This record gives sequence, C-alpha cells and structure tokens, in this order.
Amino acid sequence: MAEGPRLRIGELSRRVGVSPELLRAWETRYGLLRPDRTEGGLRLFSQEDERRVHLMRRHIASGLSASEAARLASVGEDSSAREGSARCAEIRATLTQGLDALDETTAQSALDQLFAAFALPFALSEVILPVLHRLGERWAADEASITHEHFASNLIGGRLRALARGWGNGIGPRAVLACPPGERHELGLLCFGLALREHGWRITYIGLETPLRELADSLDELLPTIVVLSAISPERFLDAREEISELGARVRVGIGGAGASAALARTVGVEFLGGDAIAEAAGLAA
Repeated sequence: MAEGPRLRIGELSRRVGVSPELLRAWETRYGLLRPDRTEGGLRLFSQEDERRVHLMRRHIASGLSASEAARLASVGEDSSAREGSARCAEIRATLTQGLDALDETTAQSALDQLFAAFALPFALSEVILPVLHRLGERWAADEASITHEHFASNLIGGRLRALARGWGNGIGPRAVLACPPGERHELGLLCFGLALREHGWRITYIGLETPLRELADSLDELLPTIVVLSAISPERFLDAREEISELGARVRVGIGGAGASAALARTVGVEFLGGDAIAEAAGLAA
C-alpha cells in the first residue's frame, strides 16, 4: 500500500464533494481512482486519489469533457492546464486549415477531436464561434470566397444539427428559436440553442426565414417561455418590426446576433441579447 492516510469511499466523497456513485463511475470508466484493498476486500483510497478527483472537477468546470479531464488529472496540474490550452488551439487551427482547404476529412476529424476533448459549451465558445467569426471577417474583406463560407456553414451546421437531436424533449422551460424573414444565417442561433439545452431547456427550432405572424399563431400550442430571434443584419429586424412588436406583446421575446442592438430592441419593445451566444444562454438560464 502507498503511504499516507487511507480513506473509505464515503470519506473521500465527503472531502471532494462528489457522490460515491460518481466516484465509482470515474474509477470504472476512466481509471481515475486506484484503491488498495484490505485482506477483507475493503477498498481504501489515497491522498493521490483525492488529488486526482479535485483536478478532475477543476478540468470539468473549465470546459473539458469527462474523459479528457480524467486523462489530464493523471498528470501535473501546471502541465495539464498548458496541455488543455494547447490542445484547444491545435484543434482550432486544424479546423481552420480544413475549412480553408475545402478538406472535409480534415475538418470533420478536427470536430471529432473537439467534441471528444471538450464539453459542448466550451467547444462552441472557444472553437466553433471564433472560427465562424474569423471566417465571416475574411469573407467581408474578400479574403475568403462564398464557396468557403457555404462549405463551412454546411459542414459545421450538419454537426450542430446532429448534436441537437432530441433537444426538444424533457420537462424544462421551452425556448422557440427562429430567424426573421430574409435571414439565412443560423449557426449562431444553433449554438445558442445547444448551450441553452445544456442548462435543461427544451428547444423548439423553427430556423431560417420564419414568417413571424404564423409563428405567433402557434404560441398557444408551443407555450414557450421565450422566443429568440437572430439575424446578422439589422434590416431583417427593422423589416419585421411590426410583427416582432406584436409577438412581444404576447410572449417574452429576445433578439440577438450581429444585427441586434439595444436601441433596436427598445424600438420594437423586446429584450436585447447582446453577449455571445454561450454567455447569453447561461444568463437566460440563471
């Protein structure tokens, strides 16, 4: 046996703030805990086990997936923090490279690695949204073609929709997500919906170019807690301001995306969701 105090699982659970059931799952799935056994078969845990659990919790809180958090918890604290940051930057660079080269295999591989290594909100905020934002900037500066923009939108959009499967199920509050008429950019709204789902909300996704009066006709059936509208151009909101105001008179409505502003939200009498998609989802769920 290793030297130092030996803990039963109940005492370890009390010290680290993790249930015995979850500790057993981390031991079985990831080999995080390495207990010794007495001659009578009693499992005893070491201070090193306790250290790894604390690191595991810290890594999960920072956005890592459970499997990646467990892997990094087995190395030194400083090394694991650097490795996690470097891993994120590497995946972001590989994804950008694949999209720039119109290379589906490389881009999909980067996404596979991203969603395996990091929790979904972190993956969206630290990789997906920055990559899309940078691509949009390059397209606006004529440094990327419409072909690149469509390729990236279709590839990433496909992965986001796959992650969204079943996001309308459950018993949490319901958010209806839509783009106003004429708006054909939806990836930020998809990211927002996925992040909100992580907080237990149910998502009803209407999507692109939604006729808002027809959406209003469905409110009694949907019974949403909030309707969120997203557009990258303020003109989309201004063109539909009468319909948005009518919608806001019946249900809580928020507008977001690059086309939204606090002034515009005040004009139509709805809420302004002005932060990034992941932060706004967390704020709404708080």
